[in-house]
Amino acid sequence: MTSSQAVPAQPPRAKLIAVLTLGVLAVSMSAIFIRYARDSSGSTSGAFGVLIAAGRIAVASLLTAPFGFAGVRRERRNLEPRVFGKALWLAVAAGIGLSAHFAFWISSLSFTSVASSTAIVTTNPIWLSLFAWLVWKQIPARGVIVGIGIAFAGGVLVAVGDGAVGSNTSSSNAFSNPLLGNGLALLGAFAVSSYYLLGKAAQGHGLSLSAYTGIAYTTAAVVLAPLPVLFGVSYIGYPLETYLWIALLGLVPQVIGHTSFNWAVRYLNPAIVTMVILLEPIGSSVAAVILFNEVPGVLTIIGAALLLIGVFVAIRAPSYNA
Repeated sequence: MTSSQAVPAQPPRAKLIAVLTLGVLAVSMSAIFIRYARDSSGSTSGAFGVLIAAGRIAVASLLTAPFGFAGVRRERRNLEPRVFGKALWLAVAAGIGLSAHFAFWISSLSFTSVASSTAIVTTNPIWLSLFAWLVWKQIPARGVIVGIGIAFAGGVLVAVGDGAVGSNTSSSNAFSNPLLGNGLALLGAFAVSSYYLLGKAAQGHGLSLSAYTGIAYTTAAVVLAPLPVLFGVSYIGYPLETYLWIALLGLVPQVIGHTSFNWAVRYLNPAIVTMVILLEPIGSSVAAVILFNEVPGVLTIIGAALLLIGVFVAIRAPSYNA
């Protein structure tokens, strides 16, 4: 029995570009679908985001679980029991991190702008570097530290900019509490960073992509399922349109978008894939301007640009000091 896996053959560059483009387009619609789901529901509760999060991951889990658990059965036969057990628990922990990410980030969109929320939540490469420093004692290189400083300055501008701009959008409550919304988005970035770290470890212990995502998505769905009740949000009683937007969230950004990136990371340096994901705030913000007339203020635009520049600088540098 072995935990090793064959290195897949490199696909054509055109195919890589096409899949990454598809992934960016898919995940860029996430914030838009969330806004449509919330607005169509008629709910004014910030806690409605937990229902959207639970519905999104439940749909994704139902679509991917059959393939995932077929992979789990296969790898249970092929891996040493101790290694398989550790990989299984790492995947479960990753699913808990994913559930926290969706609960925090989706809720943030009830209080702040699409531009701010998506810019902040995609700072996870920085937090990955910091977590590696704190947990594994891997000191980040100078370029990473510079990038963190730039991104921090950008985050301050985003917070100040959102606080100074009133609502100029057709979407209700979009700027009702920018400080809270930006804070929730930041917590979402922390949570998704733990998800990536744990997921990398789980797959490093021999889980295939299908097995890992099946376990992680199902775990996230189980964790999120009771939260709407705990927050006093009903599962039923909303227009059919609301449920359709939630289903689209599970299909397009989650299954299509995330699967595209998970496929690409098999062949590319994860830092390259992460840089591509940084295009998500741009796509989401452009769509928000077109669909919601949600035009961010000048400080927010500058701050979001600095956030992206900071992340770009951090991940372009060597990850750690020699």
